[in-house]
Amino acid sequence: MTNSYQKKVKLGVHNKRTKWAPFWAVVRKHGVKKRVHPSQMTKHRRHWRRTKLKIKPRSTPKQHLG
Repeated sequence: MTNSYQKKVKLGVHNKRTKWAPFWAVVRKHGVKKRVHPSQMTKHRRHWRRTKLKIKPRSTPKQHLG
């Protein structure tokens, strides 16, 4: 597998961490009368500017000799 494919898989997995909980999950957990923002139920919150994933490209041998 190529390096770009592995990077896209990792980015796709971590993309799910940026989303809030669905509205029906808040109602199920806290009840109908309780007004809670869906972001409070999300365990891992990530933003593309604040937190980087630190994915490094795989080191490749140099093509030239000398």
